[in-house]
Amino acid sequence: MKIPAIKKLVENYSLEQLMAAEAAIVEEQQPAIEVEGEDEGEQLTHVLAAVWILNEMEDNGTEFKAALRMYTQKVRVSIS
Repeated sequence: MKIPAIKKLVENYSLEQLMAAEAAIVEEQQPAIEVEGEDEGEQLTHVLAAVWILNEMEDNGTEFKAALRMYTQKVRVSIS
């Protein structure tokens, strides 16, 4: 998971574009948007993170940095 790649997705694409990219990656197709990542797994991780962050920002009015921090804390808890 690379924070700059997630930030780029959040800043440049809509929720709809990100969800379409998620579907494309899951179906082993090339997404219509540029998604950084060494493989499909990392690309999917970046897209899912961006979707979660955008939803948090839109639903709760959370600033990007706070939403990103919340997401990374959530990930840390899930892997520990």
